[in-house]
Amino acid sequence: MRPRHAVAGLLLLASALNFFDRQVLSVLAPAITAELGMSNAEYSYVTAAFTLSYGVMFLLGGRLIDALGTRAGMGLAVSFWSLASLLHCVATGPLQLGLFRFLLGVGEGGGFPGAAKGVAEWFPPRERALGMGLATTAGSALGAVAAPPLIVWTALTVGWRGAFVLTGVVGALWTAAWFVLFRRLESPVVARGAAPSSTSLRGLLADPSLRRLALARFCFDPVFYFYMFWIPQYLSQEHGASLERIGELTWIPFLSLGAASVLAGVLSSALLRRGWSLVAARRRTMIAAALLTPASILAIVGGDALSAIGLLSVLLFAHGFWMTNYMALCSDLFPAAQVATAVGLTGAVGGLGGVLFNLGAGQTIDAVGYAPAIVLCGCAYLVALALLLPTLRVEPIEEGLA
Repeated sequence: MRPRHAVAGLLLLASALNFFDRQVLSVLAPAITAELGMSNAEYSYVTAAFTLSYGVMFLLGGRLIDALGTRAGMGLAVSFWSLASLLHCVATGPLQLGLFRFLLGVGEGGGFPGAAKGVAEWFPPRERALGMGLATTAGSALGAVAAPPLIVWTALTVGWRGAFVLTGVVGALWTAAWFVLFRRLESPVVARGAAPSSTSLRGLLADPSLRRLALARFCFDPVFYFYMFWIPQYLSQEHGASLERIGELTWIPFLSLGAASVLAGVLSSALLRRGWSLVAARRRTMIAAALLTPASILAIVGGDALSAIGLLSVLLFAHGFWMTNYMALCSDLFPAAQVATAVGLTGAVGGLGGVLFNLGAGQTIDAVGYAPAIVLCGCAYLVALALLLPTLRVEPIEEGLA
């Protein structure tokens, strides 16, 4: 195994843990909100607390990881969010739940900028889409697929509080493994002769490509937050699904996401081997993904829970292709020393969109149901694509390999 593949595997596990931890509340939302007497609006406040801190720390965490380096930065982030996840087990009401959710977002906000930086350091541009697909989107999907059945089984066995204890223990084990294993791999194959960048946030924001990336993420990030936080509630409230049925179904959209993430990297490499440029490969894949997402709107027409999950899975399948190429695009357009900060800045803007959308969704769902939110989700990627089209014509930065 090449060192870069070992690093990608470690980062994949970190991304999986990142999504596993945040999915515990989502999967168990029907049981937790019932026990704590929470409305949909109150639940939206709790999810917004996570999204707010997650978005802010996407930016600050990216800067921190660029300063500390991938090894120290990722270790700090995972250990912090694992402790925050563990604290959920003592929550007795919405206020405490919101506070612990806020702390979880503080830690998790550094996860994906760190993973993106690791891939940018260890993978050449022509392999970066596959590296990003494995280390970020596929890892996220793995955690989200594993979460529903395992969390439901744990909750039915030892209660919902025990599920949060499980996440804290697993996070501690990953952190120990990370510091031990990464030390043995600290001879990157990617040669970055330049000194670390001192570009300020103002300097990055002056780049029109960064501004377009951020505005696009403001549009599509709320979709993923909504799917992540509300699918179990949707199945329970719209289709009468039990906790066991939620465990049986909720992993399906995220499996489609994971499959698409890996396929996106493989497809990108195949297109490049056939003579396509990086720009053409990124652009055409993202256009196709965006055009597929409106099919998810058909979920509001009716049918049973399985049919609805199938249609919602179409959007996450498209998201896998979209997000893999979006993250690769970020690493194409900025030097490795700036990647975590650039990704963090776009994530912060996306988090802001997620906060606003979640708060609006809670009120709207209590008033008229899920249809307006599902329609907006199905249209968001087309708007993001329109914003990104000029950036999808920019040639990538090529950085040398040892």
